[in-house]
Amino acid sequence: MADPRFFRRSGPFTLKELAEIAGAEIRSGDADAVFDDVAPLHAATQGQVSFLDNKAYADAFRTSAAGACIVSSRFADQAPGGMALLVTEDPYGGYARVAQAYYPQGGLTPGVHAAAVVADGAVLGAGCQVDAGAVIGEGAEIGADCWIGSNSTIGPGVVIGDGCRIGPNVTIQFAVIGKDCVFHPGVRIGQDGFGFAPGARHLKVPQLGRVVIGDDVDIGANACIDRGAGPDTVIRTGTKIDNLVQIGHNVEIGSGCLFAAQSGLSGSTKIGNYVMMGGQVGSAGHLNIGDGARIAAQSGLMRDVEPGQTVVGSPAQPAKEYWRQLAALGHLARAKTKKGADT
Repeated sequence: MADPRFFRRSGPFTLKELAEIAGAEIRSGDADAVFDDVAPLHAATQGQVSFLDNKAYADAFRTSAAGACIVSSRFADQAPGGMALLVTEDPYGGYARVAQAYYPQGGLTPGVHAAAVVADGAVLGAGCQVDAGAVIGEGAEIGADCWIGSNSTIGPGVVIGDGCRIGPNVTIQFAVIGKDCVFHPGVRIGQDGFGFAPGARHLKVPQLGRVVIGDDVDIGANACIDRGAGPDTVIRTGTKIDNLVQIGHNVEIGSGCLFAAQSGLSGSTKIGNYVMMGGQVGSAGHLNIGDGARIAAQSGLMRDVEPGQTVVGSPAQPAKEYWRQLAALGHLARAKTKKGADT
């Protein structure tokens, strides 16, 4: 059970209601049975709902005491006796919707704290909450129902759409942002890109672009997104960026992408739609990464990636080629060890 000091629970919900929320079919169980919370398979009790999405947890599923479970048809026949089943081919998505129902996002307390500073020429939409220490610059436009966390700074002229959540200690400048975005604590958006003309004394190149962010973008704690040098840095709708990610100037990122922690994209890289990038991936600049590409953790991108391609390693190469080479190296090492033992 989530700690009630930090998380406020809604519900309870009947099995029928949970099926509707999850987009699932009731395979077994009483539709009128009531459940009051969500919990992991190993800890759930009779009045709680769990889920199975990863086959690594199949054993925990078979022995779970959860009263109900969101599960795919693949595992439904392995459920313990008495467990109600909500069957869907997207159990993780179903669980996400159910968990949101039990733990909805907290509401705002509209108003500007006395210790916040809002420029006379700034515009705040209806229902906004501006916490202590926040600073909103001249000409900034904040949409309705936004939260600006404590000690965050919204620079002059910045535009933020409706329903955005800006956590504490965030800095946003030179940016135009869509609606329903979430920026976690410490995010930095719109600072200078890393642009210098090299020489005996490296000359700073003025960074004259913006950061343009679409709707429903989530940016993790302490991520940094540089503004463009001339063209804009662009992040399109629905992309999710983890903590400690660096995005250089002029980068363009498509819709629905996922970037894990400590990834770094060098300047002018162009990313297609629905690209997935593992932790600690690094890229050279001016690359093109096609729609639906998959970049394994700790890969080093030195060349373009084709749409739909999966690449691994540093320098990154197609996954099948990488694993074939790794297997060949292992075979050579074993052969050398055997030859040494024979002599």
